[in-house]
Amino acid sequence: MAGLLIGVLGIAGLFTLRALTPAMGELNLPNALQDLLTLSYSVIIESLPFVILGIVLSILVQVWVPDAWIIRVLPQNPVLRRMAISFLGMFLPVCECGNVPLARGLVAKGFTVSESMTFLIAAPILNPITIITTHQAFGFDDGILVARLLGGFAIANLIGWIYSRHPDQESLLTSRFAAECRVVDAAAARRSNGRKSVDLFAREAGVIMPALFIGAIIAGIVQVAVPRSVLVSLGSNPLWSILAMMVLAFVISICSNVDAFFILPFAGIFLPGSIATFLILGPIIDIKMLAMMRTTFRTSTLVQLTAVVSLMAALIGLVVNFVA
Repeated sequence: MAGLLIGVLGIAGLFTLRALTPAMGELNLPNALQDLLTLSYSVIIESLPFVILGIVLSILVQVWVPDAWIIRVLPQNPVLRRMAISFLGMFLPVCECGNVPLARGLVAKGFTVSESMTFLIAAPILNPITIITTHQAFGFDDGILVARLLGGFAIANLIGWIYSRHPDQESLLTSRFAAECRVVDAAAARRSNGRKSVDLFAREAGVIMPALFIGAIIAGIVQVAVPRSVLVSLGSNPLWSILAMMVLAFVISICSNVDAFFILPFAGIFLPGSIATFLILGPIIDIKMLAMMRTTFRTSTLVQLTAVVSLMAALIGLVVNFVA
């Protein structure tokens, strides 16, 4: 609830300040501050409707669609099953913030650990809200949208296949995971669907709204504070642009439903491959996601996961840079 309050107040404050900018201009408001407000305000205006839509769809699917139906319709062949799980994000349209508890629930309901990893990686990229927002921001220009979708699918299935070969998948999980799932399930069972919907909206909005507000501000600050010559020099290098975007994606930790709008101002400066790398890596591996996944997976598992995902995202970015 605190996160939701911070996010709503921050966004409302930015809107109010932006509305007052013309009058403040008479007081010689610095041009840099006006540019910062304009850039940040634009990111929020473009992304907020999709964020709200994503939360509403998430509530409909997580609360009102039976879990047993999802498991029953999946293929039995392991490879085809993981491929189908990759597309569950189409029907479970939550950003990565909500995918960790959802993946935990899937394990508790009969998914293997490798299958839950496949869903966890693919869902934030292969969901309708992320696809719509990415298309809204980039269209089909420079193959960014296609690279994001194919890259997310490929990485998810590669991770799923690697960990499906593990002789003891349960050892990948923390010892507290099973107990925590039982506590969450028992508490949820006592609430009505209406109450669950309200709680889920507050929880997801409490995570997403602050991320949207902070991400919009940071996007504006980077554009205003960093000299354009530095950005152009860094962004035009096929390798350094990718590494810079990987660091940015890891640190920013912005939701996949809005990250396309966040990174859009950089599209004219950075190469397409680096933008694609940002859009692939961010929803899978960032500070926020690692902290959330640590509640479920052991540290050694997360180190391995980070290494494989980072290398694959960088490789896809390099391919896009040399093809585009």
